[in-house]
Amino acid sequence: MKIAKGLADNLWARAAGWTAAFYLMAVPLLGAGRALWVALGVAALQAVLLALDHLTPGARQQFRRVVAGGGAFAGRFGRLPSWVRTAAPLALLAAVALSGLGLGPYTLDVATNAGIYVLLALGLNVVVGMAGLLVLGFIAFSAVGAYTYGILGTQMHLSFWLALPLGGLLAACFGLLLGLPTLRLRGDYLAIVTLGFGEITRITLNNWNSLTHGPNGILGIPPPSLFGFTFSQPRHYFYLVLALVALAAFCSRRLERSRLGRAWVAMREDETAAESMGVPTLRLKLLAFMIAAFWGGVAGVVFASKQLFISPESFNFLESVMVLCMVVLGGMGSVPGVIVGAVLLAFLPEVLRGVAEYRLIVFGLAMILLMQYRPQGLWPSTHRFEETAGEASP
Repeated sequence: MKIAKGLADNLWARAAGWTAAFYLMAVPLLGAGRALWVALGVAALQAVLLALDHLTPGARQQFRRVVAGGGAFAGRFGRLPSWVRTAAPLALLAAVALSGLGLGPYTLDVATNAGIYVLLALGLNVVVGMAGLLVLGFIAFSAVGAYTYGILGTQMHLSFWLALPLGGLLAACFGLLLGLPTLRLRGDYLAIVTLGFGEITRITLNNWNSLTHGPNGILGIPPPSLFGFTFSQPRHYFYLVLALVALAAFCSRRLERSRLGRAWVAMREDETAAESMGVPTLRLKLLAFMIAAFWGGVAGVVFASKQLFISPESFNFLESVMVLCMVVLGGMGSVPGVIVGAVLLAFLPEVLRGVAEYRLIVFGLAMILLMQYRPQGLWPSTHRFEETAGEASP
């Protein structure tokens, strides 16, 4: 009883210390009232984390098993009959398509933005989740696709349907150019090089006034049109993006189950062992960069056609971090998990719009909790779940 009382006193003392410290730092920025509420929330979270850290090993393992229930669900879903695993995504796709008929313009616009993020996350999942290559400048490929359509659509009146694959192919060429000098790099060194590539791309777009109009961006980008029908309503873009997401998810799923996908997984788990077994790791790295960049370029073309305006500020480093968080949140290497993570993080700012001052705080705390107690993601792949579950077991 004395130990429990001492532990409780210690938790309350540390939580109170965090409350006072954060309150004093936040008062000049948020005011006394708002700073108090934010400080109380931070202190409550700190108390929860401290309590979890003081659990006995048995209780902590039981808590981890409860939190990891979604991974077990993913494993059970993978053992269902093939027709069930085929029918479930089709039924979900039909339900989403039908829901678009009853949604308002604002919700459709947010859903369309979420779909563009899903395209980006599915592309990044190829190089990060499957191949295990950490990329921090992925949004640069989206910028290549967006500016391809922005320049060719306004100056040469190129059709959107021609610019869509062209933007993806040009972005894939840039992925090849990025992959060639980084073939021998791993881990943090690769991440730093890709971060530099993203910033070089943004700065180049910002300073090449004769081609990109510099910081002023490109105005008057034409919307898509098909047989005289112009995409002008949020519902039109919603179904366009939904079709592209379905295609990207299908391609990603087929890649995951192919020989190429298994070779990527082998390279991700142990590149040296994979190379010794005859896996052409250098060629597979280049292919992963190119496929991921292609979907990033496609997402950029769609983004440019929807916004009708693009500027370098739309492709900053924070966008790359956001897409990476979507992949990590959903589950690296898991196609349904990446979709779930992208949709959640795309809708989260809208849900928290009423407390706009605290959105980044809530987002950061949620990511900390996830990394601490569910590192495999919300919907991990079966292999990833078994790997992390094995590491967590005593």
